[in-house]
Amino acid sequence: MILHVRLTPRSGADRIDGWTSDPEGRPVLAVRVRAQPIEGEANAALETLIAKALGVKRSAVRVARGGASRLKAVEVDGVDMADVAQRLPSPLAGEGVA
Repeated sequence: MILHVRLTPRSGADRIDGWTSDPEGRPVLAVRVRAQPIEGEANAALETLIAKALGVKRSAVRVARGGASRLKAVEVDGVDMADVAQRLPSPLAGEGVA
């Protein structure tokens, strides 16, 4: 499964804020991490946070696209839309995931 994420690094806390829209109006999961966007630290923190929220191993989560961008595609193995709907803050009618 692919989750579309808008990542905000250097935040005060690691947290998932819920669903919002990107500049083109597509739904994305808004996530904040304390890590800085240096040498992949923020991406690693994002992967760890998503893994914990979805109840999967850290190795099952990886940034597939957008490694140097705030807008990212995060690939998660071993989950489906039902898992996302149950464990993440209210998805918008199943949008934002593939």
